[in-house]
Amino acid sequence: MRTRTDAPTRREQILGQAARLFAERGFHGVGVDEIGAAVGISGPGLYRHFAGKDAMLAELLVGISERLYSGGRGCLAESAGAGLAPGATLDALIGRHIDFALDDRALITLHDRELDRLRDSDRKLVRQLQRQYVELWVGVVRQVHPKLPEKEARASVHAVFGLLNSTPHLSLPSSLPDRDAAAALLHRLARGAFAAAAEGGPGGPAGGVYRVGGGTADDGPDAGG
Repeated sequence: MRTRTDAPTRREQILGQAARLFAERGFHGVGVDEIGAAVGISGPGLYRHFAGKDAMLAELLVGISERLYSGGRGCLAESAGAGLAPGATLDALIGRHIDFALDDRALITLHDRELDRLRDSDRKLVRQLQRQYVELWVGVVRQVHPKLPEKEARASVHAVFGLLNSTPHLSLPSSLPDRDAAAALLHRLARGAFAAAAEGGPGGPAGGVYRVGGGTADDGPDAGG
């Protein structure tokens, strides 16, 4: 199995440059020739790897949803095997998602802007994987905060994803500290959000919480998970 530190394959190089260009200029603002030039091959040469731009976009968005979900499952399995407490498991989940949020900002932007361009079957698969990923978190959050109702735990997970996935909007050098400091800050904010949710407060119904951008918290997670 390849790891994130292995040298990327040609296919992965193409996807990486496609994600960057799509995020910078929009899906329709980028041509196949430009993606090819970014990886040092002719535009037509890309068709040996992908049927076209639509196939690249689908693989990018389905792929990151699969990676987040499988990574989350692996995290829970590792934690169970090591006998970790729920709090340590939650920390591991948060840490993994922060790595994604800091290292794959282009994919978050793509999800926000281009998800509706996927064919129905791919878009439904993305949403299914995202819901499954959310439920992994909900289970762990409720182990850490057992008095937190399920609906509020789920809404809290969506809110934390929104917080962590805000990194594309903080792209200027002055907007974030160095990577380690940024990761630590995001981790504290995520943990603080869950703790605040568990504390509760007066007013407002527990269910039917709406996410920024519309839809209920049961509809699926925000960008990239």
